[in-house]
Amino acid sequence: MTPRRDAEPTAQPRRPRRTGRRPGNPDTREAILAAARDAFAERGFDATGIRTVAAAAGVDPALVHHYFGAKEELFRAAMAIPVDPAELVPRVLAGGRDEVGERLVRTFLSVWDSPAGAAAVALLRSAVSNQWTARLLREFLTTQILRRVVDQLDLDPAEEPLRGALVATQVAGLAMMRYVIRLEPVASATPDTLAATIGPTVQRYLTGPLAPGGPTDAG
Repeated sequence: MTPRRDAEPTAQPRRPRRTGRRPGNPDTREAILAAARDAFAERGFDATGIRTVAAAAGVDPALVHHYFGAKEELFRAAMAIPVDPAELVPRVLAGGRDEVGERLVRTFLSVWDSPAGAAAVALLRSAVSNQWTARLLREFLTTQILRRVVDQLDLDPAEEPLRGALVATQVAGLAMMRYVIRLEPVASATPDTLAATIGPTVQRYLTGPLAPGGPTDAG
């Protein structure tokens, strides 16, 4: 009698390979984010490092990198910012130097008027009454957007902080009037109208004289 052979195992379908970062433990992620918010608000973006956040969260720095990548990505995640400044700034700088102000206003409006703008407006509302949120918003505007724009305009380094702060007054003021207070006709004006009217003021803050009769960096 011929010995019986066991049937060969049926091949199992291969599971699709997952790509991207693993989601990780929600408690660990939230601990890192909470530590990052505190550190960025207290120390500022420049003085906060991945090791500082990791130590406050009680985790290894490699775990912070695993979940969030670079410090810029951690900062965006901590603030729940729905846009990437690395994608916005090239749009502002793409073109002639004398139109940077108008493009900057138009770029901000394109974000605020989009579905992603709801989160930015909520952050602005919170910053009005919450000093902690105000610090985070200030750090985001100055270090992630305005500094990146100003650094590319070949300006006097001593003037860059003031120029960036002056631009912030226009950008934040426009957001407040259009989306929070809803002052008419600013609230219902088209982006083209606002970019054309507010853009020149932003341009003067960026490249024009800082005082009447003073030297200009426009050339």
